[in-house]
Amino acid sequence: MRRGRRLGIDVGEVRIGVASCDPDGLIATPVETVPARDGDPIARIAALAREYAVIECIVGLPVGLSGREGVAAANARDFAMRLVTAIPEVPVRLVDERMSTVTASAQLRASGRSARSSRSVIDQAAAAVILQTALDAERTRGSAPGELLDDGIETT
Repeated sequence: MRRGRRLGIDVGEVRIGVASCDPDGLIATPVETVPARDGDPIARIAALAREYAVIECIVGLPVGLSGREGVAAANARDFAMRLVTAIPEVPVRLVDERMSTVTASAQLRASGRSARSSRSVIDQAAAAVILQTALDAERTRGSAPGELLDDGIETT
């Protein structure tokens, strides 16, 4: 398991959930919800990546249960590529996030939160689920999960 903090990101049309983990990569915790349409969400997440001194960002890729990628997955890929451009010093990975929001909702309900009171934190909780799943996969497999993106710029 690589040592270092990571950011988990749940990209939505209205809100973007962000989570972080401890330097040992054991526990993912919610950080904040970034508005997707107001201001510059890429700049805010890039600032968080620098503030937390992360070794990588994990962006959830909403693949359908059939395994196919739809519009939401295309939006997540586009967001991730813009993040790569904004913080080229930080690797960005896309990780399958099937059922992350459902899992986060169930966890929030189990903790006694209603759907209404969970609305403001559901995206953060989903980001924590995405990140925790990636951390657990890396710990189990011994290698980083998902698809590593690059900026397409060749270096010599």
